[in-house]
Amino acid sequence: MSEFDAVIVGAGHNGLAAAIHLATKGWKVAVVETKPTAGGAVKTEELIEPGFRHDLCAMNLSMFAGSAFHQLYAGDLAAHGLKFVPAPHCFASVFPDGTHLGIGTDAAANRSAIAALSSRDAESFASMSSAFGTMAPHLFGLLGAPMPSFASVKTVWKAWRAGGLPLLHDLLRLLMSSPRGFLDRHFDNEKLKAMMAAWGLHLDFPPDAAGGALFPYLETMTNQAFGMVIGSGGADTIIKAMSGLLLAKGGTLLLNAPVQSIELSQGRAKTVVLCDGRRLTARKAVISNVHPKILFGGMVPAASLPARFSEGLKAYRSGPGAMMIHLTLDRLPDWAASPALKSYAYVHIAPNLSMMNRVYDEAISGLLPREPALVVGQPTALDPSRAPDGKHVLWVQVRVLPADIKGDAAGEITVTDWASAKEAYADRVLKIIEAYAPGLGGLVRGRSVWSPVDLERENPNLIGGDSLSGSHHLDQNFLFRPVAGYSRYKSPIDGLYMCGAATWPGAGTGAGSGFLLARMLAG
Repeated sequence: MSEFDAVIVGAGHNGLAAAIHLATKGWKVAVVETKPTAGGAVKTEELIEPGFRHDLCAMNLSMFAGSAFHQLYAGDLAAHGLKFVPAPHCFASVFPDGTHLGIGTDAAANRSAIAALSSRDAESFASMSSAFGTMAPHLFGLLGAPMPSFASVKTVWKAWRAGGLPLLHDLLRLLMSSPRGFLDRHFDNEKLKAMMAAWGLHLDFPPDAAGGALFPYLETMTNQAFGMVIGSGGADTIIKAMSGLLLAKGGTLLLNAPVQSIELSQGRAKTVVLCDGRRLTARKAVISNVHPKILFGGMVPAASLPARFSEGLKAYRSGPGAMMIHLTLDRLPDWAASPALKSYAYVHIAPNLSMMNRVYDEAISGLLPREPALVVGQPTALDPSRAPDGKHVLWVQVRVLPADIKGDAAGEITVTDWASAKEAYADRVLKIIEAYAPGLGGLVRGRSVWSPVDLERENPNLIGGDSLSGSHHLDQNFLFRPVAGYSRYKSPIDGLYMCGAATWPGAGTGAGSGFLLARMLAG
């Protein structure tokens, strides 16, 4: 039997962040991981050809680079190999009429591009950009505090001190607004609205879903202010650096170590039992960085849970699924709208708000969307080291899809299991991209298609291919994530804590929940 102060189940970036901070505070820590590599949804692999490195799921590391965890440990992580590649041209949307609109770190260029569509919108965008400096500290303060907590109350108090009730009203209205409601209040041009609203579908917010305005606002404003970053050599640069730092601090990282159960002693989580029979005792805390439905679906005795928590967890719903399509290319796509699009990290194909609402409605109704929303990532435009000289990889995320297929909105695909449907649906996706980047098919060397079922098989936390570990709609966010009354990481079982994307502040690569939990436990 091995004894530790804390045993952490799951070596995703939140679990590693918690482990590093606890080890820094003198705790003896072990992290156990089912897979042969750490990382969870942050992995980089040669999926198709040798020398071509693909980020399997997460690609954008801006949230990690700007996180409180990274700010504290930046020097140590850099010493263990962490490197970012900046993307001054962050994201763009392409439109059926052959035009595009993008955002980069050149505010004057952004304003000029918007002014070409609407001088009024250019002024409004400039005003929004100027006001971001006032809004940002309070928004980031709220996102960086446990929910609820004295720190979150203090953030609200500071906002009141800074701007009184008008600022509080503006902040609350932003947090509650749908993307369409927010964008309609500020802008007239539909292309500008579509460019910003596309970020809502990175979570699970179609344009008319309440609470969905924050992410499009923050992504647009922060990308202009700070740019975007990806990982040098792959997104797994953060995982390699975090793993190395954990080991350097005396932590233990056990890979290929699936958990059989978490045993209780006098009602307290005490021992993590591995499938190979090893037993790891936790003197202070067992921390779960796995989906709560997995944690309480077999690892922990169900009889240990209060009825209110069990009912809340049963009602906790996944967001829509996603598909990943990875391509190896002879060169970057030739975007018809402009050669300048080859320099962007992301190109969104989601040309209007009506289309975004339609694709969401089709997906949650169980239909394969006729025209899915697409996020086309071009990592080798920024980081040539991910492919052999002159060659490229393309990262395509399909938003949003049903976990279980009931039919096809286009009436073309008749099979209803993902194993049979995924290649045909990938053909549909690539046909859509080729409409905006003619000749793409002739550039493709190979492809790897990951359906929602494939993504869950690779990472069981992605239930139904949901990369968010649960919908972020208002009834599952803030105080309600994952269950009302349990948003402060402590489970109903003494000594058992939760972190990860299913807990506040939710999905993304910001290491927020792991770091917040570790600070609550050890300061």
